[in-house]
Formats: sequence, structure tokens, C-alpha cells
Amino acid sequence: MHTRLHTQKNAPTLFQGRGSRIYDRVARWALRGLYRRIAEDVAALAPHGGAVLDAGTGPGVLLVEIARRRRDLRVTGLDLSADMVAAAERNAADFGDRVAARVGDVTAPPFPDGSFDLVVTSFSSHHWDDPAGAVPGLARVLRPAGRLAVYDFSFAPFDVLADTAREHGLFTGAPPLRTVVGTGVPVLPRCVRQVMTAAS
Repeated sequence: MHTRLHTQKNAPTLFQGRGSRIYDRVARWALRGLYRRIAEDVAALAPHGGAVLDAGTGPGVLLVEIARRRRDLRVTGLDLSADMVAAAERNAADFGDRVAARVGDVTAPPFPDGSFDLVVTSFSSHHWDDPAGAVPGLARVLRPAGRLAVYDFSFAPFDVLADTAREHGLFTGAPPLRTVVGTGVPVLPRCVRQVMTAAS
């Protein structure tokens, strides 16, 4: 049984057209420090030469920050909004084929099984219409012992993700680990990070 109700919903109009351009500017300037902090975590988690998926990538600011820190990684963004994916491709153009972005849904990521060593999502999961449905989709694209790292507000569906994984026998490599992490951003000094590990 899920211990917390998931009440947030996707708001696609916020991430299309003019909304996508505004969000792109805010993410690249006001929230850059936040994405740098998460990128440092991702750089420490990802194996050498690994593949990382950023689910709900938005304008790809996290993609850029990860690629700057780890030249050995291949980084891919996934987002429902074609406008956000276009912004991500523009923002990451300097990194060539090391960084890519695709339109798609977390419940059915458009990638083959076992494509990634690490899936990260930052401040996206509280927008997902079906967070429970995202668990098998994201587990499918992870390699053995791969990890899902979710960064979000405390009201995000962390319990739904962990409960669904347990109910379906997914992410059994280690118990879910939930911690509060500092962001380095005064307006949002802390967020919650939950890491779940696939079986090896």
C-alpha cells in the first residue's frame, strides 16, 4: 500500500512554446547551482565509460553539467515535451554525440533493455501522471546493478516508487536509500534524494 498520495500532475503547457523558453532561461541561470550539485552526485555514482539517462531532462541543463564533469560518459535526456528536447539539444550542442535527447515517457522509455548504468531524474517525478508506471519502465532500461537516483521535493512520490518496486520485485539490489541533500541554492537549500538499485 502506498503511504503517500501522489497529487501532483503533469502540466504540459508549462513546458511548451513560450513556457519552455522561460523555463529554459530560469534553469540555465537561476537554477544552475542546483544542477551543478546534482551533477557532482551523478559524476560520483556513474561507472567509468557508463551511460546515463536523465528522465524529465527539461532544457538539458543537467545533461550539460554531467558532460562537463565526466568526459567518459554518454548522457541522454528524455522528456515528454518536444520543445524541451529541442532546447536540450541546443544547450548540449557543444558536446557532440556524447549527449543526446529524445521525446518520450518515463512509463515506456524509447530505449532497448539494459541501455543505461544510471537513471537520474531531478524535480520531475512530482509531475509524473503515473509514477508507479514509471518504475518498471525505468527498471527495464537499466543494466544489472544499475541505479535510479530521484531528486525532488519532499512531497514527490518517493513512497510510490519504493512501494511499487517492492511489489513488483524490482530494484532488489539494495534497500532504497532516501537522504536529504544540500543544494547550494539559497531559495531551495535542501532536497530529497532516493536511490534504488537493480539486481546484479
